[in-house]
Amino acid sequence: MNYRHSFHAGNFADVFKHIFITRILLYLCLKETPFRVIDTHAGEGFYDLNCEEANRTSEWRQGIGRLSDFKDIDKSLFSLIQHYLLCVGIDEKNQSLDHYPGSPMIASRLMRRQDRAIYCELHPEASSQLRRRFAHDRRIKTFQIDGYIGLGAFIPPKERRGLVLIDPPFEQKDEITTLLSSFLLAYRKWPTGVYVIWYPIKTPDFDRKLRAEFFNNNISRTLRLSMNIGGQADGLKNTGLLIVNPPFTLEDEARALLPSLTRLLAQGEDASYQIDWVVREGVIEG
Repeated sequence: MNYRHSFHAGNFADVFKHIFITRILLYLCLKETPFRVIDTHAGEGFYDLNCEEANRTSEWRQGIGRLSDFKDIDKSLFSLIQHYLLCVGIDEKNQSLDHYPGSPMIASRLMRRQDRAIYCELHPEASSQLRRRFAHDRRIKTFQIDGYIGLGAFIPPKERRGLVLIDPPFEQKDEITTLLSSFLLAYRKWPTGVYVIWYPIKTPDFDRKLRAEFFNNNISRTLRLSMNIGGQADGLKNTGLLIVNPPFTLEDEARALLPSLTRLLAQGEDASYQIDWVVREGVIEG
């Protein structure tokens, strides 16, 4: 519960994660019927890039900072990330960065009047800020609650359509066990929802173990995406998403998006990306 995302807001992992969350939300908006967003580890929802924590790490400069200049983004990539950039507050007239929106703010900016969201955050200060930030938005409810408890409590949503984001800080040694048990309970109650699980890839064994658990539990239609920015610097370099029930367009979008995005965010010549299906043969690597 000591984790504070303000140190890392807007870094490459945020960019990678939030671009695909944006693509999923845009797909959900194609139907008029309402959907629900459930964010289990919502954080503060909005981050000051000029604060002490952000300046101490400056991780955002190698993440969203690299997308702030449109001249560096090729047209094919821009067509897939322009809605994300607008959510961040970047357009042709405004390319300066003072703040970075977390997933709750990005979702709120893409949701329509009929859509609803539930944001869970256990950290007292972060939860308080989250509650104040969305206090006047009737579409959104915030709860100071363990996200895994919230996952069990708020599923299935009455809309029967929606996105669940599971984005824990991975501070606990048994995080995978807790995450999997909570996810499986939710999935069995609502097997048709779209679930996005973000995770840091600190070792290849960690990545293989998580994928194996999904395979062994027969979690069908699970798309895995990963990005490794490479380089010699310390800190997180590799991150992944497990996306259960992804929109049918998402794999093709990932194929078109990830090569250019990886080159843009790379910190070394060994940068790479990976796209595969946990329950399907065939791997695309770059």
